Amino acid sequence: MSKSQDNLTSEDDIAMEVDTVEESQDFEGSSRPATSIASDISAVEDAPSDEDDDKEQVERPASLPEPGTPLTGSYTWISPRPTAEGPYAVGVDEAGRGPALGPLVYGMAFCPVSFIDKQLAKMGFDDSKILKHDTRIGLLQALSADPVNLGWAVNVISPQAISSGMLAKPSINLNTQSQAATISLLKALLAPPYSLPISEVYVDALGPAEKYQEYLQARFPRLQITVRNKADSIYKIVGAASVAAKVTRDFLVEDWVWEEAVRSGLADGGEATWGRGSGLGSGYPSDPNTKEWISSHLDKTFGYPTIARFSWAPIKLAMETKGHSVQWVDDGQKTLMKAFEGVTGVDKGRCSLTKELGISSVSSL
Repeated sequence: MSKSQDNLTSEDDIAMEVDTVEESQDFEGSSRPATSIASDISAVEDAPSDEDDDKEQVERPASLPEPGTPLTGSYTWISPRPTAEGPYAVGVDEAGRGPALGPLVYGMAFCPVSFIDKQLAKMGFDDSKILKHDTRIGLLQALSADPVNLGWAVNVISPQAISSGMLAKPSINLNTQSQAATISLLKALLAPPYSLPISEVYVDALGPAEKYQEYLQARFPRLQITVRNKADSIYKIVGAASVAAKVTRDFLVEDWVWEEAVRSGLADGGEATWGRGSGLGSGYPSDPNTKEWISSHLDKTFGYPTIARFSWAPIKLAMETKGHSVQWVDDGQKTLMKAFEGVTGVDKGRCSLTKELGISSVSSL
C-alpha cells in the first residue's frame, strides 16, 4: 500500500525508509563535491529577472551544475567551511515541494551563533517567497561573500528521483525523501572533512512540527533541534537557507537543460519541442503558464520529458486521459493460459498440457 504524500508515517517506518533512501547515494544521483575556494557567484547571460527583463547578465549560483549540463540525478553541494570559531547554528528550509515540474531543493545556511544577532539579523533574510527575485540574488551573494562566518549547502532532489521514489512499491513518499535530504546534509556538515561544530539547528516544519522535532532530535541527540511552522519568517538563519534553496531551484528550472535533447543531439537544445525553461512558469499546478505547458507538451506515446514529476496528479491525469492506451501482453503467460484451456470428448475437463504429458487423476496414493 502506498503511503500518503502529506502524512507522516510512524517513527520506525520513517527511520527505515530514510535509511533506505540514504543508501541510494543521493537518490541515485551524482554528488557534487564542495568547492575548494569561496563560493563565488559567476555571471551568465539571459537568466530572467522579475523586474528587469532587459538585464543582460544576472548572478549564477555556484550550486548549479556546469552550464549546459542536464539534471539527470540528485546531488549535494556544500560551500567551503567557514573559518570562524563555533559553536554554529544551522537553518534548514526547502523550495519546490508542491510543483509538478522540476526538482525539490533543500537548503541549509550556517554561521556562528554569536554572528546571528550581530550581523545576520541586519542582512534582510526572510521567507524567500515574499522576497523579489533580485533581492534573493543579492542575499545569496551576501551569503557567499563572507567565507569567514557564513556557509550554505543544498541537496537537489531531481524530479526523476521524486517520481521513482513515489511510484516505487512500497512508495517512498515525499516526506521521507525530504527527511532523508535534511539528515544527509546535516551528516555531511558534522562528518570529516567538514566537521562543523554545530550546536543548534532550526528547521521549517515538515508535517506536525512537534513530531518531526522529536524524530530529528532522536537522530541527532547532541544537537539542540527546533522545528517550527513558518520558521523561515521567525529565524533569520532559516530565512537564509530558504533563499539558498529558492535561488538554486529557480535557476535550475528557468535555465532547464533538456536531457532528452542532449541525448538526441538536438541543435536547438529541445526548445522547439518543449520550449524554454523560463516559459514553464513556477511549476505549481495552479500557475497558468505551468497549466499551459502540461496541456500542450504531452507526447501521447512517450509522455513528458524528465522535468515532470510523474507521481503528481496533473501529470498522471493528463497521461491517462490524453495519452495512448497501452496494453502489456506477456507472451509466455498467454501461451500458458492457452495450454490450460478446456477440451471436449474423452478429455473434457482436462487441459491440453495434462493430456500431452499423460497425466491422470488418482483416487489414492
